[in-house]
Amino acid sequence: MKKVLIITYYWPPAGGPGVQRWLKFVKYLPEFDIEPIVYCPENPSYPTLDSTLSDDLSDNITILKHPIREPLRFLKLFFKTKTKAYAKGLIPTASKQGILDRFLIFIRGNFFIPDARISWVKPSVDFLSDYISKHKIDTIITTGPPHSVHLIGMRLKAKHLLKWFSDFRDPWVDINYHHQLKLTKHAQKQHLMLEKRVLSKADHIIVTSVQTKLLFSNKTKQPISVVTNGFDDASTSKVKMDLNFTLTHIGFLSSQRNPAILWDVLSELIHELTDFKEKFRLVLVGTVSADVINAINASGLESYLDIIETVSHFDAAKYQRKSQALLLLEGNTKAATYIIPGKLFEYVNAQRPIIAIGPQPSDITSILKETNTGNYFKHSEREALKSHITKLFIAFENKTLCVNSKGIDRYSRRSCTQKLAKILRQ
Repeated sequence: MKKVLIITYYWPPAGGPGVQRWLKFVKYLPEFDIEPIVYCPENPSYPTLDSTLSDDLSDNITILKHPIREPLRFLKLFFKTKTKAYAKGLIPTASKQGILDRFLIFIRGNFFIPDARISWVKPSVDFLSDYISKHKIDTIITTGPPHSVHLIGMRLKAKHLLKWFSDFRDPWVDINYHHQLKLTKHAQKQHLMLEKRVLSKADHIIVTSVQTKLLFSNKTKQPISVVTNGFDDASTSKVKMDLNFTLTHIGFLSSQRNPAILWDVLSELIHELTDFKEKFRLVLVGTVSADVINAINASGLESYLDIIETVSHFDAAKYQRKSQALLLLEGNTKAATYIIPGKLFEYVNAQRPIIAIGPQPSDITSILKETNTGNYFKHSEREALKSHITKLFIAFENKTLCVNSKGIDRYSRRSCTQKLAKILRQ
């Protein structure tokens, strides 16, 4: 059985989407004759926790851990509220940043390059070098963000005769929040230099979307493969559907992904359709930016809004399956074109109509079309969005609101892992 060392920052009990990709790969890789060995921090500062994800871990998986020194712990002593919000990605927009916000963001962007886990690189290289030599490991995988994890891979590659796969769950300098870090010219130059070195020195690059592959293809000549995220729960167990016409969003909803077009359309439908006004509910499950809540309230939707605190992955799946329709919301930015949210595949598996809003081009469009699970709208397609939601509501009233999906098995975690295993054996 081939041994593969996987180097990651996010691992149970961490919650959120960052941990699930490699947790699920590790779950299924042994089926394809690959033994995964996981290396992660011993004492990390995770913004969210989800104890249920540990249920996917086999007792036979080797987990290596080494301590990490994180500046977030020190900053929490003085700026607990601010650091907690930033850790969850709740960075205020530039117009709403105070002096403290600007100071903390500047420190994060210019003193911790590429990110606040940079201090974990050297001790990890020292620790793993001994393990690699003793256990004759010839293949390693690094997954980021945080992209400092890739620097561990780059240094190990320089010290040992091994093959290095660099997995990008999100881009590096093209990630959506990079421009918010108040980088000096020197700091930006450092990011670009490190990204270039990682992309050129990794033996193989793995990305989650075709758009990211196109982006990186202009930056490196190394082979690049697309292995999307997927869904793991193929359960068809019945759930009690919501009695109201619920539109549900699962996960983090940031200021940058605030869909003004949607709030306007929903406000109009409430005023135009009596039945809609009586039966509509907007359900947001997870962390929601204050800017988003303020925009919803300004559109007169406050009394129709239900905010559910962050729930376990297991409970999130229940919300998906019982909702009448699911919202997939991306910002109207270039950076958003590279992203396929992990929840898209779980939405597909939930067998509920998906309403997606975002920029073009986007891989989301083709996935929704090929699986027949929803519709995608640009931020400018206001009337089309309004017409579509109206049709969904009429189907709900007639008790005919459903999804006739097709070919979704290609996005199961097992199928995605099989594709990954083939790449690892190349």
